[in-house]
Amino acid sequence: MYSVRLDKQKITPSKVLCVGRNYIEHIQELNNTMPEQMVVFNKPNTSITTTLSSFHQETLHYEAEICFLIKKGQYSAVGLGLDLTKRVLQSQLKAKGLPWERAKAFDGSAVLSRFVPLHGLDINKLQLELFINCVRVQCGGVNQMIYSPATILEELKSYTSLRDGDVVMTGTPQGVGEVHCGDLFLGRLKCGEQTLIEIEWLAQ
Repeated sequence: MYSVRLDKQKITPSKVLCVGRNYIEHIQELNNTMPEQMVVFNKPNTSITTTLSSFHQETLHYEAEICFLIKKGQYSAVGLGLDLTKRVLQSQLKAKGLPWERAKAFDGSAVLSRFVPLHGLDINKLQLELFINCVRVQCGGVNQMIYSPATILEELKSYTSLRDGDVVMTGTPQGVGEVHCGDLFLGRLKCGEQTLIEIEWLAQ
């Protein structure tokens, strides 16, 4: 089974729950319509990885996201993730009114950092930054989300069981784009001015 790390502990999620279209500017950059309700899709356990791939049947696009780890039905820890997307395939599926899973839920499509406990942190001050080859391409945080982390959790619990270790990905701000082999990604998760996680991924 594929796992994530919380401090020195290895945790195996049963699933990754993803929120789409949660930042207005990202909706606009992809020319999507504003959702009338929360857009949610799942990735399986086999999507979890620490390796950033640039290609899986087609060129992949990155989407940096604030991620939460579930314990006893609540958020217990926070991390940083990349939701990898087959954008061409996704566009084809959307045009036909078909589900996105083939473009979003493939093996290795959830690139996750380690997680750190939420204890003592203000969720409302969480924000992410993503740099590619030293150029900042994404920046966003909880205060820009259409659906807050608390609202997301309530909505997910209304229709599915959340197991200990499950990961929630909360959507991406504007600035998504193509992953190129050899690109150096630097992700930073902050709470206010405090840096919680800094991680590098080299695209393969």
